[in-house]
Amino acid sequence: MTLLPDKGLAHDHVRLEGTALLARVPKQSQMGLAAEDNLAYQKACFERAAAGGYTPLLHGVLPPSVTLPRGALLVEEIVGRSARLPHDLPALAQSLASLHALPLPGPAERPPLRADGDPLQALLEEIRQQAVCWPQADVHDDVTRCLKVELADLAALCARPGRPDVTLVAFDAHPGNFIVRPDGRAMLVDLEKCRYSYPGLDLAHATLYTSTTWDIDGRCMLSTDEVAGFYRQWAGGVGPTAAHSASGWHLPLRRAMWLWSLTWCAKWRVLSRQAARDGGDGEDWSAQRSEDRLVAHVRERVDHYLDPDVVRGVLRGFDELAEALSA
Repeated sequence: MTLLPDKGLAHDHVRLEGTALLARVPKQSQMGLAAEDNLAYQKACFERAAAGGYTPLLHGVLPPSVTLPRGALLVEEIVGRSARLPHDLPALAQSLASLHALPLPGPAERPPLRADGDPLQALLEEIRQQAVCWPQADVHDDVTRCLKVELADLAALCARPGRPDVTLVAFDAHPGNFIVRPDGRAMLVDLEKCRYSYPGLDLAHATLYTSTTWDIDGRCMLSTDEVAGFYRQWAGGVGPTAAHSASGWHLPLRRAMWLWSLTWCAKWRVLSRQAARDGGDGEDWSAQRSEDRLVAHVRERVDHYLDPDVVRGVLRGFDELAEALSA
């Protein structure tokens, strides 16, 4: 067995030599679930996404035990390299299109995955819940004012009728969660947070500044034209019906996904100071759960994303992209 480098706040990964499998060992549940429920949720994520052909196959589940308080999933090890942007944007667009084009199951078949009656309103409540930590996060007043404006705008959007079509989404589609195989296929390897919601959230998460500059192994600042091209490549892969439903929602959902990321940064800044919790259940963002190198990286990125100049730059990018997508 080989413990792989610590790259994520939610899982350790262990290579099981000679099996072509990885043990995906939770450090916590980002969904706030009990250990067994977290395994069941992730199992469903891998099983539902497998039909798209761009995710690792699930081979088994190890139940919680004394040795593994949160259990583990045994998943196919994807051999390849980290995504390189902007070069791999077409491959990421195709990967997400394959996920979003999967048939939507009926309401009774969607559990245990999250399937809110109004995913937009539920996202607003999720963002508000994360923002509870905001007063303790020592955020600049300019950024706090921006947060209030964006929250009010999202609440106003929720109050209006009309929604895009719901699909299976990853809800964690930042470029660091893709491995590009030698054949060029971009495999989405982190499926802990799948839900039934709007594909625009994944498209945003794949290309937002807070995503493309996050990963330890590589950072890229995409141009407005590159991001607009990514949306168009996705539309060509997902099909005309889904593309038409989503098209008018790209910018609102991009802003919402960024707001989710910004409030998560404040939440992590506060909760990472706490001591690690005992037991195998629930959410735990304690810095004690991860290696010092990873924690230092996350802290530097969180500080950067909450910087007023960076926030202003992201807001300018929204306006520029709106023009590019309407051209």
